[in-house]
Amino acid sequence: MAERYTETVGRRKTASARVRVSSAKSTSLTVNDREGHKYFPLPTMVDDALAPLRVVPGSYAVTAVVKGGGHKAQAEAVRMGIARALVEMDSLARKDLKQKGYLKRDPRAKERKKFGLKAARRAPQWSKR
Repeated sequence: MAERYTETVGRRKTASARVRVSSAKSTSLTVNDREGHKYFPLPTMVDDALAPLRVVPGSYAVTAVVKGGGHKAQAEAVRMGIARALVEMDSLARKDLKQKGYLKRDPRAKERKKFGLKAARRAPQWSKR
């Protein structure tokens, strides 16, 4: 019989992650066909991505395909995808994951530059003469 998995999507800024979570003997993270600790440049990003797995007991194999954004945003997109998959697998985990804030999308993104300004809000330097 084929291995069962749950597939979800997580997003942050311009990064989006398609995440597959399945039960396993030991916890593992694979991002874009590379091991998690080799893909993300900092160990804190791997910890951030796997944070929902510390809330819910058990060991899972996580496979993610990530596009867009930077490494930090990609790690947070993977975190959201894992959290959503865990809720699909076990609805009782929703309360704990929601309390930690893993199910809420962070809406902050870069504000666009406006005409007449040097940046999103930065006005040209004032000159008396």
